[in-house]
Amino acid sequence: MVLVIETWVISDDIPAPVSSEVVRETLRLRIGSGRFETWLISSSGRSLAFVTNTERAMVMLLEEEGDPGEHAVEPGSDGSSDGFVLSNGQHDEYPDQDTVPIGEAFRLVEHIVGTGSWPADAHWVVDR
Repeated sequence: MVLVIETWVISDDIPAPVSSEVVRETLRLRIGSGRFETWLISSSGRSLAFVTNTERAMVMLLEEEGDPGEHAVEPGSDGSSDGFVLSNGQHDEYPDQDTVPIGEAFRLVEHIVGTGSWPADAHWVVDR
């Protein structure tokens, strides 16, 4: 049996594979340059979205284009946060329960890029 490893690239960047070992630093560099929305595309056609306001992040995993997907949540969080700036200039606000603290978001993205799935201890919901 041959194990096929899924590779990920950043959709609006040089199409070089991004590994789980460098994805956190890559996201930090993008945030530092004012790019708060990042889409990673896998070799199997899946998409991983990361949108942040630098304190919290929305992390979504989609199986294909048009898929409502799945997203990370923080159960029990109250309130909402704004300052999520999309690449088209749109400013969004999300309930805190539908986003996670930035450190957790980095961990989730690293794990998904490295293994193709959510960590066993992650909280996420299916939006399909």
